[in-house]
Amino acid sequence: MNTAVDFEEIKKEFIEADVDTKIDIYTTTSGLSVEQFKELLRHFPLQHLEKLEKAMA
Repeated sequence: MNTAVDFEEIKKEFIEADVDTKIDIYTTTSGLSVEQFKELLRHFPLQHLEKLEKAMA
């Protein structure tokens, strides 16, 4: 299994998703590196960051 390809698919889905789906993807996806999670956060709308933080609590 190629994790680079998998991450690119996850990232593409994340970018195209609405905020609630982005949160779901971010909080339920496992096996990503810290850098990959940071990459996803670059595509998360900052005005909804508090909602993401609550979901992760």
